Amino acid sequence: MKKSDKMTKGMAALGRDTRGLSTVEYIIILVLIAVAGIGLWTTFGDTVGAKIGESTDAIGGM
Repeated sequence: MKKSDKMTKGMAALGRDTRGLSTVEYIIILVLIAVAGIGLWTTFGDTVGAKIGESTDAIGGM
Protein backbone atom coordinates (compact mmCIF):
# COMPACT_ATOMS: atom_id res chain seq x y z
CA MET A 1 0.00 0.00 0.00
CA LYS A 2 1.39 3.40 -0.99
CA LYS A 3 1.82 6.19 1.51
CA SER A 4 -0.76 8.32 -0.34
CA ASP A 5 -3.34 5.51 -0.09
CA LYS A 6 -2.80 5.30 3.68
CA MET A 7 -3.16 9.07 3.95
CA THR A 8 -6.37 9.05 1.92
CA LYS A 9 -7.88 6.32 4.08
CA GLY A 10 -6.80 8.16 7.22
CA MET A 11 -8.39 11.41 6.04
CA ALA A 12 -11.61 9.58 5.15
CA ALA A 13 -11.74 7.99 8.60
CA LEU A 14 -11.12 11.38 10.19
CA GLY A 15 -13.99 12.85 8.19
CA ARG A 16 -16.36 10.18 9.51
CA ASP A 17 -15.26 10.65 13.13
CA THR A 18 -17.95 12.67 14.95
CA ARG A 19 -16.76 12.27 18.55
CA GLY A 20 -15.79 15.94 18.99
CA LEU A 21 -18.76 17.33 17.11
CA SER A 22 -21.01 17.87 20.13
CA THR A 23 -18.23 19.76 21.90
CA VAL A 24 -17.89 22.13 18.97
CA GLU A 25 -21.65 22.66 18.91
CA TYR A 26 -21.68 23.50 22.62
CA ILE A 27 -18.83 25.98 22.13
CA ILE A 28 -20.71 27.68 19.29
CA ILE A 29 -23.86 27.95 21.44
CA LEU A 30 -21.81 29.33 24.35
CA VAL A 31 -20.23 31.96 22.12
CA LEU A 32 -23.63 33.00 20.74
CA ILE A 33 -25.04 33.34 24.26
CA ALA A 34 -22.02 35.40 25.32
CA VAL A 35 -22.38 37.72 22.30
CA ALA A 36 -26.10 38.17 23.01
CA GLY A 37 -25.36 38.90 26.68
CA ILE A 38 -22.73 41.47 25.82
CA GLY A 39 -25.10 43.09 23.34
CA LEU A 40 -27.89 43.27 25.89
CA TRP A 41 -25.58 44.64 28.57
CA THR A 42 -24.31 47.30 26.16
CA THR A 43 -27.89 48.29 25.33
CA PHE A 44 -29.45 48.18 28.79
CA GLY A 45 -26.46 48.39 31.16
CA ASP A 46 -26.84 52.08 32.01
CA THR A 47 -30.56 51.70 32.68
CA VAL A 48 -30.02 48.69 34.92
CA GLY A 49 -27.24 50.50 36.79
CA ALA A 50 -29.47 53.53 37.36
CA LYS A 51 -32.33 51.37 38.67
CA ILE A 52 -30.00 49.55 41.05
CA GLY A 53 -28.69 52.92 42.26
CA GLU A 54 -32.24 54.17 42.86
CA SER A 55 -33.08 50.99 44.81
CA THR A 56 -29.96 51.35 46.92
CA ASP A 57 -30.82 54.97 47.71
CA ALA A 58 -34.41 54.02 48.60
CA ILE A 59 -33.24 51.26 50.93
CA GLY A 60 -30.66 53.56 52.49
CA GLY A 61 -33.34 56.20 53.14
CA MET A 62 -35.50 53.83 55.19
